[in-house]
Amino acid sequence: MTLAVGVDVGGTKTAAALVDAAGTVGPVVTVPTPAAAGGAAVLDAIAGLVRRVADGRPIVGVGVGTAGVVDAGRGVIVSSTDTFVDWIGTDVAAGLRARLGVERVEVRNDVDAHALGEAWLGAGAGAASLLMVAVGTGVGGALVLDGRLRTGAHHVAGELGHIPAVGAEGLRCPCGRPGHLEALAAGPGLARRYGVLAGVEMDAREVARRAAAGDATATRAIADAAACLGRAVAGIMTVVDPEVVVIGGGVPGIGALWWGPMEAACRAETIDALAGVPIVPAVLGAEAALLGAASTVLLSQDDKE
Repeated sequence: MTLAVGVDVGGTKTAAALVDAAGTVGPVVTVPTPAAAGGAAVLDAIAGLVRRVADGRPIVGVGVGTAGVVDAGRGVIVSSTDTFVDWIGTDVAAGLRARLGVERVEVRNDVDAHALGEAWLGAGAGAASLLMVAVGTGVGGALVLDGRLRTGAHHVAGELGHIPAVGAEGLRCPCGRPGHLEALAAGPGLARRYGVLAGVEMDAREVARRAAAGDATATRAIADAAACLGRAVAGIMTVVDPEVVVIGGGVPGIGALWWGPMEAACRAETIDALAGVPIVPAVLGAEAALLGAASTVLLSQDDKE
């Protein structure tokens, strides 16, 4: 049986599992991510987790999905938030090869890994092209076109969180610039919108709870954030013409109060030729990034632009 280890590196925890060529995922094991301890410490943690998951079984390689902008051709982190100390410049691929003695190590951005997972066995299975949108504490995106992940000349293709967005004017994005999509559409942005409308600060989960209980202000805040995302998705759809749009992350879990305004805003802005493009929820959950990361080793791909 051909086996690889898929790894999902987040700011607080790192998960890994064995994955076979049919996409069967073994038990998922997690450890805390030592993000504040530097790149070497993170690589040590990943290597230890891979050994634990493999448990002596032969593997063909390791696929890693990680936070940060990744040069997939080299397996190097080229940009990152300050959640990870000294992560920029870390050669993840070479570092893990040296630690594990494994020849094949592939590294992708975490949302890119999610997209690959959903394209392989999830909501985008069978589609030649896919726009992946992830909405949680941030807004991320990825593009699979003609069956290939496209990361672009600077490794940020599909990252719609930092495009100027109608409705987010004047709002400060975590990148430091005003008016970006993430400033309103992400969970913290949604919560801030409620704070502006109601004069009370709380997190997005509590806003969602209040909306479900009939709070009109909470419902409006969710609708504003969702519509902002929907308009941005319409713009990306017009540029890349995907076969399917897959949306995942914690914020869409709010349900109909979020999905309705998001899809209505998106459909209102798309041209007639795109009216039939499905906009669907991601289905693989936490396993998506593990499957997508492992697929870079298990499947024949040429996505390292």
